[in-house]
Amino acid sequence: MNPGKFFRELKRRNVYRAAVGYAAIAWLNVQVAASLSPVFDIPIWAVRLIIVILLAGFPFALAVAWAFELTPEGLVRTEDVIPERSIRRATGRKLDFVIIGVLALAVTVLLLDRFHFSGKGGVPPGANEKSIAVLPFENLTQEAENAFFADGIQDDILTSLSKIHDLKVISRTSVMRYREIRQRNLREIGTSLGAANILEGSVRRSGDRLRLTVQLIDARTDHHVWAEAYDRTVSDALTLQGELAKEIATALRATLSPEEKEIVERKPTNNADAYALYLRARQYELSPDTLLQDYKLADQLYEKAIALDPAFALAHARLATTRAAIFHYHEPLPSWKSLVLAGAEEALRLEPNLGEAHVALGLYYYWTERNYDRALPELALAQRLSPNDARVASLIASIRRRQGQWKEALELYERAGTLDPQNPNVVTNLVYTFTALRDWPAAARLVERLRVLSPDSVAVKIQAAYVDFSRNGSTEALKTTLDAIPAGVDPDGVVTTGRWDVYMIERDYVAAEQALERSPLEEFSYLNAQTTPKKFLQGCIALARGDSVRAQENFEAVRAQFEAAVAESPLAAERHANLGLLYSFLGRKEEAVREGQRAVELKPEAKDALDGPLMNCFLALIYARNEEADLSIPLLERLLKTPGAVDSTFYSISEADLRLRWVWDPVRNDPRFQKMLAESEETSAR
Repeated sequence: MNPGKFFRELKRRNVYRAAVGYAAIAWLNVQVAASLSPVFDIPIWAVRLIIVILLAGFPFALAVAWAFELTPEGLVRTEDVIPERSIRRATGRKLDFVIIGVLALAVTVLLLDRFHFSGKGGVPPGANEKSIAVLPFENLTQEAENAFFADGIQDDILTSLSKIHDLKVISRTSVMRYREIRQRNLREIGTSLGAANILEGSVRRSGDRLRLTVQLIDARTDHHVWAEAYDRTVSDALTLQGELAKEIATALRATLSPEEKEIVERKPTNNADAYALYLRARQYELSPDTLLQDYKLADQLYEKAIALDPAFALAHARLATTRAAIFHYHEPLPSWKSLVLAGAEEALRLEPNLGEAHVALGLYYYWTERNYDRALPELALAQRLSPNDARVASLIASIRRRQGQWKEALELYERAGTLDPQNPNVVTNLVYTFTALRDWPAAARLVERLRVLSPDSVAVKIQAAYVDFSRNGSTEALKTTLDAIPAGVDPDGVVTTGRWDVYMIERDYVAAEQALERSPLEEFSYLNAQTTPKKFLQGCIALARGDSVRAQENFEAVRAQFEAAVAESPLAAERHANLGLLYSFLGRKEEAVREGQRAVELKPEAKDALDGPLMNCFLALIYARNEEADLSIPLLERLLKTPGAVDSTFYSISEADLRLRWVWDPVRNDPRFQKMLAESEETSAR
């Protein structure tokens, strides 16, 4: 057939119009089905089936338009229609009206979908279509010793999903807040977490059998996107998190690279008993209180898991991370340091592309070596392998803060906050950063957010009050906060030392003594890097009120303890600073300066913009207590304008601290000190 004649025939027979009309009607059907499926809980496969049927019908519709003609008598084969009686032109005009009507209806459906259906459960603020929160799984296991399986499997699934770049995955700390909530409002949770999708599930273990039931829900509409149940042996379940991660990624239309596919499919261990020990250890490691006893229990359980499977790379990495935390938070000893390095290197030897192993090595360089140039590449690798890991973003932010890159640190902490919006630690770090920058209004705003996230935290309440003290130069908020804390609530002695500190600021030494006497504790959390003996605080009271004999007795009683702390960890700058301050209170001036200068050498500001200034705060205070104003005041003038030189203790340097705290009395009447305060007050007023 001549091509020109063929296309003219297509036009004459209204095939073009039929194609356009069919496509418009089919598209309208798909839009209606997609819009109404959440309302009537129509499964997604049914919508897909409609699309397939409509696509299959398209060539059939064209064939009908070619072969048949619509006449007053109905559909008649084209060959049987007498040309003089053909109404194709009129039929074409009718088809034009049909197409226009369908298109108008399509616009109406689009507007309804945009402003009605999506408005009821629109994407939560900050959420994207591929964002997901994995809520704590319900534990249906009767035996208490198996209860950890539910949290462990949920954490493993979350970790696997966090390795997929095309997803946004909310971190564990934020989702664990919903663990005890049985009647969950998923739309509210989605909005709160910034997640468009929610994964819920339950775990039942009986002996060697495991049943896992999961359902993926669109948080905007409460529509069930996907659901599945898995019956496995515990051994077979070791690959389950990878299977689930791929299924969920498919349901959310996320793309996995070949590398991501290989990573999420990787089986952590072939030993079911080692895996069970690993899950138990993980619960202790992730305890929010960072207690030494929890870390040491995790340490023991990880070691048992590794004994059962020496090739368990993930357990080696987590063990190294746990030991890094012990070193950083509790025991900065060389023995822990060497164990951290050995564990991280072994994990990387076993699995070079294991993100958790790069985190462990990054922590080794960051926390034990303070070698930021080597820590950052490891953490950057970990971030590439686990792009949704909020902790990695926070660690990089912390390093950039110590490097004095304050703006970048704030941006990174805020990025961590989008992945972990309910984590008080992220907000706490933002508070610390704004406090270090002396941006009191910003710190105060974030403290209020912190109160919402941690309404029962005594430490948060006290921290908020100290921000108010630094901002307003008044102890009223501190007193009100401390008075409202019930008797007997005093974790690590922070309430007692808070009361002691307020009374010392107000020069009410009798009340300060009574606050210490009421506490049954003999040691408190006050000075950095070590606990503070009660006798040290009592010595401060005696010194401030001019009772040098009693002050000397108390300080001498704790001197051996302070010296032993330095001997135990000679590279811990804070311990040298604490000892130097004690020596200055004892009148041992040369030794005090030696220790203070050693602290500054160990943590110079050039290498640590966060803690380095605090070491100089100690040194400035030591000079002041030694009555060496020529050395103290120039240092104070600089530190008063230096980010990082602020803390909630008496060596802190802010306008309020210098104006009110007793420790600065030896230089208070120096004209240079008075001028410095006056200039600071003028700057604050502006």
